Amino acid sequence: MKRYAIEQLKKWKESNRRKPLIIEGARQVGKTWLVKEFALQQYKNIAYINFEEQVYLRELFVTDFDTDRIIEAISAASHTDIVSGETLIFLDEIQEAEHGLTSLKYFKENAPGQHVIAAGSLLGLEIHKNSSFPVGKVQFLTLRPMCFFEFLEAIGEERLVKIIEAKDWDNINLFASRIKELLKKYYFVGGMPEAVLTYSEDRNFDNVREVQNEILKSYDFDFSKHAPADVVPRIRMLWNSLPAQLSKENRKFIYGLIKEGARAREYEIALQWLSDGGLIYKISNVTAPRIPLKSYEDKSAFKIFILDIGLLGAMSGLDVTTIVDGNRIFTEFKGALTEQYTLQELILHHEPYYYSKENARQEIDFLIQADGKIIPIEVKAEENLKAKSLRQFVADNSIDTAYRVSMSNYREESWMTNIPLYAVSTL
Repeated sequence: MKRYAIEQLKKWKESNRRKPLIIEGARQVGKTWLVKEFALQQYKNIAYINFEEQVYLRELFVTDFDTDRIIEAISAASHTDIVSGETLIFLDEIQEAEHGLTSLKYFKENAPGQHVIAAGSLLGLEIHKNSSFPVGKVQFLTLRPMCFFEFLEAIGEERLVKIIEAKDWDNINLFASRIKELLKKYYFVGGMPEAVLTYSEDRNFDNVREVQNEILKSYDFDFSKHAPADVVPRIRMLWNSLPAQLSKENRKFIYGLIKEGARAREYEIALQWLSDGGLIYKISNVTAPRIPLKSYEDKSAFKIFILDIGLLGAMSGLDVTTIVDGNRIFTEFKGALTEQYTLQELILHHEPYYYSKENARQEIDFLIQADGKIIPIEVKAEENLKAKSLRQFVADNSIDTAYRVSMSNYREESWMTNIPLYAVSTL
């Protein structure tokens, strides 16, 4: 399979500002595969250490941070001659090694010629609790599930990707029906690499669902293994409430859907745990559509989205027959799947927010900031393309670039542009 993040790794390798790289991302999004594939393409060899498997190495950084000693030990443990610029040092499951993250500071300071990547499961949790984190001495890359284009390439549809990326709308329209059918399949399969690989090999949706359920079970196991014991029940309750949260017409997160009478203070730690673990996306409301959007963030009002659209379908018990039942999959859960899909595509390149006007029925599904402008995006799962909120928002705020994302073909109007759902990533 092909992961677009490899291009980011290539830029990291060639940068004259290169620092040790930490790859963040939820469990099973493909971090280990990505780094090994990158090493295969770009280096003569790889010195691979897995601190979860190689238990005896977990105290590698306890004695001191002498990089010569550490590199010699990594060389011996990986049976690899480490040559600066030719060898990639990959420290996997680094959270299992005591002072592992701290050691990256000394690679930067004392061995800047070495190319070092670190990754791990639930690494976001470790980063947020580690008091000796090497601030300013490392770089970050967040790996997310495979996007729609990566899914298409994995199942042999590279040419369709090229047509959509080129925004060749005349040709795109010729293939629109076929692309929509493939998008329906992506809604079910999602972007977890093992699920995509399973589908690419046998096209069996039952096998895909089995993989997704196994991933969900592994996440549930992580709750009990890594979270504080008193928080685990609240994490599970919050996590299990997410399909119901997303099925609401107004998708603002409501604590009362977790259990009757639930309050924010009871679930703040659970919410933060899921966010730090990379299992949810938290999208905040803004009080005003002005630059910079972050300055107008209302942290008390937010939407929660799940890591992956395929996992959302598995959690919700989405039936395989929905895929072949017309366009029903696009409107399932009152459009929750479509908004989830759009968020996953947008978050690869932007930091999305949403806008909900107090004491009014005006809501904009997503706002992004690009080219010094605020760009509103309205998501339509159905063929009813009236966009009253978007039109009013554009008029009220003198917006010159606005998008509606829907199943309709590309078309420009005087006040907004309609983008087909399958081309969201071209924004």
